[in-house]
Amino acid sequence: MTDILKSPTRRQLLSMIGKTAGATAMYQAMTTLGFASESSFKAGMELKGAPPGASIIILGAGLAGLTAAYELRKAGYSVKVLEYQNRGGGRSWTVNAGDSYTELGGEVVTCDFEKGNYLNGGPWRLPSHHYGVMHYCKKFGVAMEPFIQENSRAYLHRVNHFNGVPQRLGDVQADVKGYVSELLSKAVNVGGLDRSVNTEDKEMLLEGLKGWGVLNKDYRYERSHDTGTYRGFDIYPGGGLMPDARPSKPIPLNALLQSGMWSDLSNFTVHNHNPTMFQPVGGMGKIGDAFTRECQEMITLNAKVTRINQDDNGVSVHYVDTNGGGNVAKIARADWCICTIPLTVLTQLDINVSKPMKQAMAAVPYDTSFKVALEFKRRFWEQDEWIYGGVTYTDMPITQISYPSDNMFSDGPAALLGGYGFGPTSYKFTALTPKQRIAAALAYGKHIHPQYPKEFKAGTSVVWHRIPWTLGCYGIWSESSRAQYYDTLCSIDNRIVLAGEHCSHIPAWQEGAILSGLDTANRLHKRAKSAV
Repeated sequence: MTDILKSPTRRQLLSMIGKTAGATAMYQAMTTLGFASESSFKAGMELKGAPPGASIIILGAGLAGLTAAYELRKAGYSVKVLEYQNRGGGRSWTVNAGDSYTELGGEVVTCDFEKGNYLNGGPWRLPSHHYGVMHYCKKFGVAMEPFIQENSRAYLHRVNHFNGVPQRLGDVQADVKGYVSELLSKAVNVGGLDRSVNTEDKEMLLEGLKGWGVLNKDYRYERSHDTGTYRGFDIYPGGGLMPDARPSKPIPLNALLQSGMWSDLSNFTVHNHNPTMFQPVGGMGKIGDAFTRECQEMITLNAKVTRINQDDNGVSVHYVDTNGGGNVAKIARADWCICTIPLTVLTQLDINVSKPMKQAMAAVPYDTSFKVALEFKRRFWEQDEWIYGGVTYTDMPITQISYPSDNMFSDGPAALLGGYGFGPTSYKFTALTPKQRIAAALAYGKHIHPQYPKEFKAGTSVVWHRIPWTLGCYGIWSESSRAQYYDTLCSIDNRIVLAGEHCSHIPAWQEGAILSGLDTANRLHKRAKSAV
């Protein structure tokens, strides 16, 4: 770890202010990389007038493929969907009690949770501005409930700071706001902002900072009854002859800066995490289930695609029926093809598309990701620590702990997300066996929640680079790769067009998959009509 001077430098202070007040800048940067774009969905699609007898084959029964299938069937096309798995929904996937699956390497992952407890293996939360997802969930009757992203009672944790003791999120938020206000008030008082504000504005700004940061009459952020009303109390106000209230003590500025905890606050200000967020009642897989139900008669399950061939008149898809281990070879033929197979898999298949398209397909790597869910005998985070929903962040390899937003105050076993990370932090967990992942999550998590060993009941996990049908979590775009390859990847290549979250400006989100499916269906419909 890089050494940090005890006295904060100007750069550190500016960085701190930027982390607190710079959510807009961070969101713009994330938008550039394609992670935080707001949905462009405005209304449902009404395609009409398919050419008589026109047919479309769709590869993959994830949300992109099923969105396209649903809309194109309404337009009058004959639609067939081939799906590798024995279910639809793709990465809109919930690992429920009693489920099991086999990952690459042959390890069988089981979910031995009590009925009703689950792990969302892929997506786990829905921003309220992802209008396409919300449209179809309402249309298909998927019940929603709030997902709690931010909870002041959850923790921020650093192994090498505060003796490893986790700090309440709300305490850190209040302290950052207080110290930033104090620093700005000093800048105002010494004339550092003379060019920006006049005398009258200075007075108003100082009063605003005093209230916003809970500063005393000398514009200092120090422990007081007022600060206690924002960051909490060591002894809370009581009744009768109970002990007098004692406000909690702010974290010293130097310690706060050196810990870097304030950098975690941006997790709660990015646009995609703004309240109110939602989750389907019973797990994210309910969305995939609903799409599957609406498109059921079009879907052929257990269909492993081995070759995709196109000519000027149509597309032939060679696949194997893996149901029951029969491995029966079959061929499906259609006028057009929408392919939503993840690029990690598609680039390994025999597909005759143009050279530019093949280059674009090979230019998009997929990020790694892991999730470990842990079931405990009771909701100790609620009963012992007053944590109801929300996310704890840590610099340990588990990265974060997310507490369930449903069934609060209930008795009996409950599951939380005991680890979730991307990129380099996920390599360790990807290399472990399923049992080792659970053991690692428990070993790390007990430093935040000492109740872990005593209360643990069962665990399960998903590591996306070991999932055979995706070989990764989601497509990664850089600004340069998007400029060079994105339009080509999304173009109609003779009779074949790709769709999926990787063909969107919102990769890694279900909204990106749905919008890609809608756009692809619309463009292919226009092409099909013009080809008649």
